[in-house]
Amino acid sequence: MRRRHVLTLAAVGAVAAGCSDEDKAKPPPGSGSPATGQRPSLAAGGPAFPEGFAWGASTSAYQVEGAAAEDGRGPSVWDTFSHQAGRTRGGDTGDVAADHYHRVYEDLDLMKDLGLNSYRFSISWSRVLPEGRGALNAKGLDFYHRLVDGLLERKITPVATLFHWDTPQALQDKGGWERRDCAQWFADYAQQMFYSLGDKVSTWLTLNEPKSVVSLGYVAGVHAPGKKDRRLGDIVGHHLLLGHGLAVRAFRQTGRKGGIGAALNLSPVYAADDSAAARKQADALDLEENRRWLDPVLLGRYPDAWLDHQAAEVRAAIRDGDLATIGERTDLLAVQYYNPAYVSANGGRVVRHPTTQASWLEVYPDGLYDLLTRIKRDYGDIPLTITENGMPTVNDVRDDDRIAFLRDHFAAAHRAIQAGVKLQGFHVWSLLDNFEWAEGYSQRWGLIRVDRDTRDRRRKASAEWYRGVIARNGLDT
Repeated sequence: MRRRHVLTLAAVGAVAAGCSDEDKAKPPPGSGSPATGQRPSLAAGGPAFPEGFAWGASTSAYQVEGAAAEDGRGPSVWDTFSHQAGRTRGGDTGDVAADHYHRVYEDLDLMKDLGLNSYRFSISWSRVLPEGRGALNAKGLDFYHRLVDGLLERKITPVATLFHWDTPQALQDKGGWERRDCAQWFADYAQQMFYSLGDKVSTWLTLNEPKSVVSLGYVAGVHAPGKKDRRLGDIVGHHLLLGHGLAVRAFRQTGRKGGIGAALNLSPVYAADDSAAARKQADALDLEENRRWLDPVLLGRYPDAWLDHQAAEVRAAIRDGDLATIGERTDLLAVQYYNPAYVSANGGRVVRHPTTQASWLEVYPDGLYDLLTRIKRDYGDIPLTITENGMPTVNDVRDDDRIAFLRDHFAAAHRAIQAGVKLQGFHVWSLLDNFEWAEGYSQRWGLIRVDRDTRDRRRKASAEWYRGVIARNGLDT
């Protein structure tokens, strides 16, 4: 399923109907019409990045680890969902995935060979806590100790994500994120990870793409747990953000050194034409795609235009003190960028640029520049790191289209740095070909090719090119 395309379409219209005329008349910060807005051109070639810039790659536990029922791991909602008929393309599951659990040292050596100095991964909540709560599973935790130790031995900085969509099924059976209790369950798990790994891991990410969890898992129903209830989804969204804030507090309470923040997928929103109606629709969509998530995390408040038009059940879920918790000071913001969104006067999606094998992924590198500079302008100089950006391609190891995609997005990121953005790193999605959620194994996103039968690894042309970028800390001419 086209995860971010579905996400955008789900937001269009539903939000616009709830905004006041005054709110809708204001163009989204950093938007404007691409047809008329002046944008800096791509760098001519050869820009160098700041010293110490973190060049990395990303994965997530369910998408690469496999070993779904080994060493005490409990099932997650994605184990349940992917085994239900018709949920994923071809009935694919993450039971084996890229077999990273058994090939971790091979993959660590591949990272070292690429020259990565940062690796963003996620911890499987149900691998370390099979029931989601209670006593830690020593064998499951030991895997992450081996991974982190291997990274540090190879001088690669570990960046650990605590939740990448894989809620333990045992907690889902109790209501999961639909229950307010789940925010505390998550914080308790997070605290256990801080104590267990915090002497080695100094950068933590709480949530990965809560927007996608809500829109795809609870509105469109195409991701786990497969529900279709917008009001319930908005309650889940609040509980996810509350869990983020509680986890940040837990991190501070442990006294561990390092930084913590959330990983948000964001899309610059543009009016498809210069009409007032299109600008209103763009502002409405920006509210749902971006400000609904950025404002509470970075400013400790929901936008009035969003909150005022929520259902009574959603407003009731937001209790006194919640937003202060959600807005706990963070040390960084992880940004995930794939595509822009263009909106017509009637609220429809307009495609203005080429797309990829994933038809929702509209290729517009300038959108990354717009997004990064907009965050600086609207939210201040919070340190940023890109934790996902990439594309799938039908090309096998000769993936020149991916090289062009990455080159242009790196150049856009460099221009943002020149504009004063505190961008500290760029993590390509993904290190490995993996299980792409509802699309199963039909799309290849990796720098490293993973054979679907043998799980053997092979570097793609993009991996070799990326190795050069890292070695020179910049783009070639």
